[in-house]
Amino acid sequence: MLEQLSEDVAEKTEVTLARVALPVGQRQEDCEDGTVSDEIMAPHPAVQAIIDFTAGAAGGTACVLSGQPFDTAKVKMQTFPSMYRSFVHCFASIYRQVGLRGLYKGTTPALIANISENAVLFLSYGLCQDAVRLMSRMDKGAELSDVQRASAGSLASIFSAMALCPTELVKCRMQAMHEMEASGKVPSGQRSTVWSVVKTVLRTNGPLGFYQGLTSTVVREMPGYFCFFGAYELCRSTFAKHMGTDKDGIGILPLMFSGGFGGACLWLVIYPIDSVKSRIQVHSLAGRQEGFMKTFLGIVRTEGFPALYSGLTPTMIRTFPANGALFLAYEFTRKSMMEAAGA
Repeated sequence: MLEQLSEDVAEKTEVTLARVALPVGQRQEDCEDGTVSDEIMAPHPAVQAIIDFTAGAAGGTACVLSGQPFDTAKVKMQTFPSMYRSFVHCFASIYRQVGLRGLYKGTTPALIANISENAVLFLSYGLCQDAVRLMSRMDKGAELSDVQRASAGSLASIFSAMALCPTELVKCRMQAMHEMEASGKVPSGQRSTVWSVVKTVLRTNGPLGFYQGLTSTVVREMPGYFCFFGAYELCRSTFAKHMGTDKDGIGILPLMFSGGFGGACLWLVIYPIDSVKSRIQVHSLAGRQEGFMKTFLGIVRTEGFPALYSGLTPTMIRTFPANGALFLAYEFTRKSMMEAAGA
C-alpha cells in the first residue's frame, strides 16, 4: 500500500515538473496516460499584436527615461558642431544656460516618439517574422535564424519610421531651439513648447511638414535595425550557448548587455545618416532645407566628414543603459503578458 502511494506521488511530481519545465508558448495538458503534451499553442493573432504593441511601448518608455540627457547633447552637437568642443562642454553649457531642465528638453515628444516608434516597430517585427517565414517557405511558428530575425527587423523599421518622423521632428526642434536663436537663424524669444512647435510646423508647412526628413529616417532605419536586431539576437545566442540554456534563460545582465550591444552596432552604422536627418529637421525651421543628398554633400564640403560624427560620444555612452532598459522592459512585459494570456 505504501509502495503504491509512493509511486503515485512520484508520478504526479514528474508531471508537475514537466509542466513547469515547458517554455512559454507550449500547451501543457495531461494525456490519458498521464504524460504531458508538448503541442504548441499560439495566441490569437489579435492578442499577439496587442502584446507586441504594449511590450514595445514599455520598452520605448524605459529607453527615453534612462537616456534623455545624452540624446539632448547628441542633437545639439549634430546640428551645431562648431559650438561645442566636446560632450562635456555641451553638458556644462546646457546646465549654465538653462539649468538641469535643459538636459530634459524635448522629453515629452521624445516619449511620444519612442513609445510610438517601438510600439509600431515590435508590432511590425512580429508580423514581419511571419512574412520572412512565408518568403523562406517555412512553417508558421518555425524558429528563425539570427540573420532572418535581423531581416524582419529591417523590414519592420519602414513602418516605425512613419510613426517616428513627426514626433522626432518636434523633439529635435525643441532641443536645438536655443542654438537656432543664438546663431540668428530664427528670431530670439520664441516659445519652445510642444504645442508652439506643432503650431509653427502647421502654419508654415502644413501637415506634410511633419515629414521633413522622412527619406533620411527610412534610409537610417533599414540598415540600422538590421544591425540592431541582428547584433541583439547574435549576442543572446552566444550567451545562451556558453551558459548552456536557451535565449529566454540567460538572465537580466546578459539580456541588457545584448540590448546595449545591438544599440551600439546600430549607431556606429547609421550615425552619419542620423546627423543629416537632424540637420534637415532642425534647420528647416529657418526656411526650406535641402534634401538628404544635398545636405549630406554640403556638410562634407563645408565642415568635413568628421562633422557627421559630432555627438557620437554621448550617443555611445547612452546606448548601453538606454537600449538595455528597452529590451529588458520589452522582454519582461511580453513574457508576463504571454503568460497571462495562457500562451
